[in-house]
Amino acid sequence: MKRKTIDIITLGCSKNLVDSEQLMRQLEEVGYNVTHDAEKPKGEIAVINTCGFIGDAKEESINMILEFAQEKEEGNLKKLFVMGCLSERYLKELAIEIPQVDKFYGKFNWKELLQDLGKAYHDELHIERTLTTPKHYAYLKISEGCDRKCSYCAIPIITGHHVSRPIEEILEEVKYLVSQGVKEFQVIAQELTYYGVDLYKKQMLPELIERISDIPGVEWIRLHYAYPAHFPTELFRVMRERDNVCKYMDIALQHISDNMLERMWRHVTKEDTYRLIDQFRKEVPGIHLRTTLMVGHPGETEADFEELKEFVRKVRFDRMGAFAYSEEEGTYAAKHYEDSIPQEVKQARLDELMDIQQGISAELSAAKVGKQMKVIIDRVEGDYYIGRTEFDSPEVDPEVLINRLDGPLLIGNFYQIEVIDSDEFDLFAKVF
Repeated sequence: MKRKTIDIITLGCSKNLVDSEQLMRQLEEVGYNVTHDAEKPKGEIAVINTCGFIGDAKEESINMILEFAQEKEEGNLKKLFVMGCLSERYLKELAIEIPQVDKFYGKFNWKELLQDLGKAYHDELHIERTLTTPKHYAYLKISEGCDRKCSYCAIPIITGHHVSRPIEEILEEVKYLVSQGVKEFQVIAQELTYYGVDLYKKQMLPELIERISDIPGVEWIRLHYAYPAHFPTELFRVMRERDNVCKYMDIALQHISDNMLERMWRHVTKEDTYRLIDQFRKEVPGIHLRTTLMVGHPGETEADFEELKEFVRKVRFDRMGAFAYSEEEGTYAAKHYEDSIPQEVKQARLDELMDIQQGISAELSAAKVGKQMKVIIDRVEGDYYIGRTEFDSPEVDPEVLINRLDGPLLIGNFYQIEVIDSDEFDLFAKVF
């Protein structure tokens, strides 16, 4: 093991990744070498940043902790620390169950880790991060927590009330990241559309995005995790008028049946949802919508599921993910509904829904053949440069493959391409 080296392992969402990047910057400032997502310990100390959202994520986090605990027992690691959502929620239980961990921290008190290493937190670095993404893009977290009370969701239990970051602090961070070479910003929050209500007594997302777009060097801004109820419609104008605001919206709709929307406590109706989608497409021509849907929530009937399938066929989302309901203790659904739909039925519904979307995705990709688009190059892989259009977020969306014989291309640069072929997910293109 290397002395003065710390391994940070990040599990879960991009919001967790931002926390890890902030911690990494602080650790480097006090003299440590830091690696990210090493499969085996490389240094004396490891920090696992956990996810506690749903069953599969919790299981992954626990398995990772146990793997590193075993490494510690075998003498390959001196200290093991755990932070993040899982330990925020189950701190006492985990400390008893996995005593090999030197200390568990919650999601918000990770600064104590520095103190426990005998180091000080540097306040002057509060907007600085050590990016784990390619240097041309970064995630920008504008708030923490959530005030929504969806029946199935444990996030408010874990993260507490919605807390917006001040606009000026966010703008300062954007300027810093631009100075480090970042061109593309994935704006993230548990719930984007509520941004500003706590601090400014009104929804401030449109103004925030407009002010970010004014900063020289910001070439793409992409929005993630909006909520359909009380959507700030002024954002349509910003997306339409600002060339550096991507025509892309990630908005989790979860379901379309009024029965399910009510049982899920979503505070929208089927009619509201269709109206909002129509408004998006009318107000922001060319917009690509990404959504997430849920199957198997308690009370979902075959009729509800048929309605959901029809919704997917009718709306033809550009990007769609789905997952099966997982009962989370402490939630309204866990307390008041019986999780009576068998797992095999949930999985069958999930598979059927994703099969429908796969066909739609293939058709939408094929319709892009012959079109010219702007891409940013993320990396080289095998015989191809891998890029993305403004309609594609890293990790989760389709990619654009450009033969390396068309090169040389530079990572992090923008190019105009023509789409020459497609498959179910990705586009193939040539530079011109």
